[in-house]
Amino acid sequence: MNASIICNKKLEGKLVIITGGSSGIGEATARHFAYHGAQAVVIADIQEEKGLEVASSIGSHCCTFIKCDVTDEQQVESLVESTVKTYGKLDIMFSNAGVLRMSGSEQNILDFDLKASDNLFAVNIRGMIACVKHAGRAMVECGIKGSIVCTSSVAASTDAPRSIDYVLSKQAVVGLMRCASRGLGKHGIRVNCVSPAVVGTPMMCKSMQTDEEGVEKVFESLNYLKGGALKVRNVADAVLFLACEDSQFVTGHNLVVDAGFRP
Repeated sequence: MNASIICNKKLEGKLVIITGGSSGIGEATARHFAYHGAQAVVIADIQEEKGLEVASSIGSHCCTFIKCDVTDEQQVESLVESTVKTYGKLDIMFSNAGVLRMSGSEQNILDFDLKASDNLFAVNIRGMIACVKHAGRAMVECGIKGSIVCTSSVAASTDAPRSIDYVLSKQAVVGLMRCASRGLGKHGIRVNCVSPAVVGTPMMCKSMQTDEEGVEKVFESLNYLKGGALKVRNVADAVLFLACEDSQFVTGHNLVVDAGFRP
């Protein structure tokens, strides 16, 4: 049998939801999962036009789009319920939706504007909790020993004088993952995090007011590991590992993908 065919079947028959799947890491992972044989990949995002375009380009036979704002728990619950109703189960949740900042300025401790960070916390923390909660419930009810992967960040392992609302939110994701892995482990459900360093996603490009190459040039020089810039496909590889049976005894783990990045 052709070795490449075997390689491409790591997710054969699996039903997947990816939040924040319309661009960046989510889009790259959706394409990667489809390539590796997922039966269905459900892209969930607030970017409807882009999400429909991505799903169509992957193929309607294995990829669909559902508009979902993760800050609204009812929408997350509906997303999971409709997926289970359509496909009969949920095997993998990649809870990836997140934002860098919602206010015009970066937060520092002396001038911290709690109200300005409410929406960031709603997306990065409340949205993540809702996704883990409802995906976990669906897996338990269906008797699925599934995998939940959350997107955190290298920021979760650092301190920072600015953007501390973002740092706090990503540290909260790691805490959620560790607690959820304990709570869901008895059901055979694995919960892990992927924590990438800076990648040239559309969100990061917009934040830095440059293109993908510009983002990569800034951060590549800060990596201990030389040999090129960190790409979204490298993060997607890590998510695939945590999602598939290659990591069947890995849970409660924060997989850092940073090329040795040190600010």
